[in-house]
Amino acid sequence: MKNRFVKWLSLPYVIWAIGFIIIPLIMVFYYGLTDKSGHLTFYNVANITLPVHFKALIIALLLSLISTVICLLLSYPLAMILANMNSSGNNKLMILVFVLPMWMNFLLRTLAWQTLLENEGVINTILTFLHLPTLKIINTPYAIVFGMIYNFLPFMVLPIYNVLCKIDKNLLNAARDLGANEVQTFFKVTLPLSIPGIISGITMVFVPALTTFVISDLLGGSKILLIGNVIEQEFTLNSNWHLGSGLSIVLMLFIIISMIATAIFDKDGEGSAL
Repeated sequence: MKNRFVKWLSLPYVIWAIGFIIIPLIMVFYYGLTDKSGHLTFYNVANITLPVHFKALIIALLLSLISTVICLLLSYPLAMILANMNSSGNNKLMILVFVLPMWMNFLLRTLAWQTLLENEGVINTILTFLHLPTLKIINTPYAIVFGMIYNFLPFMVLPIYNVLCKIDKNLLNAARDLGANEVQTFFKVTLPLSIPGIISGITMVFVPALTTFVISDLLGGSKILLIGNVIEQEFTLNSNWHLGSGLSIVLMLFIIISMIATAIFDKDGEGSAL
């Protein structure tokens, strides 16, 4: 009786998943694999090979990879510091600092950086006041990478921090007792055990960075088209749902690959940010 009641509690989520996940996915595959007459075709998916679309995909992949690598390099030391503070119980405020921006609307966060980075924005105003050279970052790939790093950095920090906290300190002590120094302990014990968190963090940063279009619109000034921008324009400006869905299917392949990598390296869900 109790198990049956618990199953009924999942009904709202099942309805929500069907309406907002399963049905939209079915529609994407239907439009992406058919033409306007409803006939089966792979023309929409094959359009990714067109120069304009392929260029947008390559730029998106490149900027996403750069953002992911920088996020990883910034996040791992921060996660280690937070994990070391965890034993003393002084890390709650620091974790709040990283989580707090996630409570703010994604669009508002990006608009704030647009105000900061624009040619006559806050940063350049301060530099001009100090008689220093101004920066021309807005409407460049650098601004897009900057926006990706700022928005997605917490998604890299939290999984790595979570898995580092789960590492048994006795393993580290045993490595030191056996003669390993700090560097050897890190590369032979800490780093291998934190791989699930790293893979989870890479997935949680790379996938949204690859598919984003808001950041490139606001910080790139619509001058730098990513594959997300192309798909968004096909739906909103050109009203070509078939082509937009076909290009979306290509992006799904990258998402599926990321999910497979996460499943392989994080079988027990140790890298989960929750």
